[in-house]
Amino acid sequence: MSLVVGMLYLDRQASKALRITDPYSLHRVVYSLYEDVRSAEEKSASQTSGILYADQGGDFHSRRILLLADRIPAACIDGQYGQVQSKPLPDSFLEHDRYRFKVIVNPTRRNNASRKLMPVKGREAIGDWFCERALESWGFRVSREHLQVDRVDVLRFKDKQQHPVTLVQAHVQGQLEVTDRAQFQNSFTRGIGRARAFGCGLLQVVPLINNPFS
Repeated sequence: MSLVVGMLYLDRQASKALRITDPYSLHRVVYSLYEDVRSAEEKSASQTSGILYADQGGDFHSRRILLLADRIPAACIDGQYGQVQSKPLPDSFLEHDRYRFKVIVNPTRRNNASRKLMPVKGREAIGDWFCERALESWGFRVSREHLQVDRVDVLRFKDKQQHPVTLVQAHVQGQLEVTDRAQFQNSFTRGIGRARAFGCGLLQVVPLINNPFS
C-alpha cells in the first residue's frame, strides 16, 4: 500500500467559513478531502478509513493539520478553502530501526468487571500504558528515559448524531526501537490506539541514526 503524507493549511477565514469549532467539525473537514472508497458493508464492519491526521495547532491567523492516507487528498476544500500540500511517502522510510516520535493518543483500559473503557489518568500511568501497549501491540519498544507526556486534554463535543462525546488526548513524545517490522508498519499505516477518526493515533516519526539504547 502506497502512503501519501500531506499538510492542510487553514487561515482564519477558512476556519470560520468551514465552521471548525470542535473535534467533530475538524474530522468532517479532513475527511472531505478524500474520496470515500469504503462500501456500506466495510463501514458497518468498522473497516479503517485509511485516513489519519494530527492537529499541529497554530496561532490566531492560521492552523496546520498533518495528514496521512492511502490515497491522494484534494488540493483544497470545496474548491476554495485551505491549501493542501502532499507527496508520496518512500517505502524505505519505514525500514529504519530507531525513530524519534510524537503522537496524540487516547489512553484507555477496559474495566474487567464492567467491560467499559476507562481513561488512564495521570502522566506516569499514561507513560506506563504507552510503553506496555507499544511492546505488546504496536511493534516497537519505547525508551522510558526519553518518554515525555507533554499534555493531557479532555475534549467534549457532539458527534454526527448529536451524541455527547468525551475524549481524552495525551500528547506523547520520545524515542522508539522497532521490535516487529510488520507490526510497526501496520501501526504507522493504520494508526495506534482508539479515537483515530478524531485526530489520535498518527505516529509522527523521524529516523534516528545513532542508537539511543546503547
